[in-house]
Amino acid sequence: MRVLILAAGSHGDVAPYTGLGARLRAAGFDVALAAPEGFAGTAERAGLEFRGLPVDWRTPARPGLVGREPGGGGGGARPGGRGQLMRRAAAFIRELGQGLVRAAEPGADALLLSTTTAPLGWHLAEALEVPALGAYLQPVAPTSAFPPVMSAGRPLGGWGNRAMGRLAVRVVDRMHAEAARELRAGLGLPPVPQGEVRRRVEGGGWEVLHGFSEVLLPRPADWRPGLDVVGNWWPYCPPGTRLPGELADFLGAGPPPVFVGFGSMAAGEGARLAEIAVRALRAAGLRGVLQAGEAGLAAAGAAGDDVLDIGEVPHRLLFPRTAAVVHHGGAGTTAAALEAGVPSVPVPVTADQPFWARRAAALGAAAGPLPYRRLTAESLAGELRRAAGEAGYRARAARAAGRMAAEDGAGSVVRRLERMLCP
Repeated sequence: MRVLILAAGSHGDVAPYTGLGARLRAAGFDVALAAPEGFAGTAERAGLEFRGLPVDWRTPARPGLVGREPGGGGGGARPGGRGQLMRRAAAFIRELGQGLVRAAEPGADALLLSTTTAPLGWHLAEALEVPALGAYLQPVAPTSAFPPVMSAGRPLGGWGNRAMGRLAVRVVDRMHAEAARELRAGLGLPPVPQGEVRRRVEGGGWEVLHGFSEVLLPRPADWRPGLDVVGNWWPYCPPGTRLPGELADFLGAGPPPVFVGFGSMAAGEGARLAEIAVRALRAAGLRGVLQAGEAGLAAAGAAGDDVLDIGEVPHRLLFPRTAAVVHHGGAGTTAAALEAGVPSVPVPVTADQPFWARRAAALGAAAGPLPYRRLTAESLAGELRRAAGEAGYRARAARAAGRMAAEDGAGSVVRRLERMLCP
């Protein structure tokens, strides 16, 4: 049976589907991943057919980072503003719709839709007359348990949380309305408003499996049947993969270091962030590993025997050997630190990152969070002393890791697809 996974966004929005796809392939499915062109090599290393999408998440997303520079004083909004962000997001969505159609042309027996592709993927499934299963990395269904994850807002109480969740859903409908009209016309489908399509899909019992851990975020009690939390899907890591020799040597040459990385965030801020990180590490008396990421983090002239610059490495191999993890609060990195049983210091930048950072802190497995706009060497050093020096953080992270080890997120997707396609 042919399964087409449709995913778009940053590394954290796409990479988990490579591990999920590999697991599906091992179970006997013929799997293709449709994602932005930059993920071709990642998909092919996982043994997946790759179908490129002509979209770049950075074009609409980067102008949306509004706030102050780390350690800055006055700050203010970066160029572009919310209006420009919305226009670029709309253009991204239209391009995504066109790309999804081309990606589906070779055919599929079922679609796996991510959070970012589902609003348009529903129309594609209707046109192809194939079943679709939600495979989400974020919880987007309204609930009284928490506010919309992308709002970065504080909890508003049960009624307020649910009201804001419903409003967020309507905003997403409006953002996709024009692209959905164009997509339905191009697919030969009758015109139906986006909101009506969503209500029809949800009313039909649309199933969504959420690829995060119940340990980090329990399933809300007021969600309808068909919305399940199954556990993380991890980026594919080839069997036998080892850490680079220089990194392995550094790890063996002293006490466990602190990992510092901002993933796909803070592009162009590498020099500033590296200076802050190195000063904080040395003030706290800790060694460090700085991962470049989109920020281009590099210690450069500040590097010494106590700090190492690295490129991309599997977090699941590195994190268990660290004293703590400083990260941007992305869902995948937050979960990887927990799975490793390592305390963390989240420095959320935007979008859903404050939400996941607060969840980790609520477990007692993370210090802070420390908002990006308030990041200084002094504030980071203080949180590092807590995370790496107070035994309670590591103990609680280890307990979370033990509970997460019992979850099989990818296996849950395999079993659900088998029931869907082979009743």
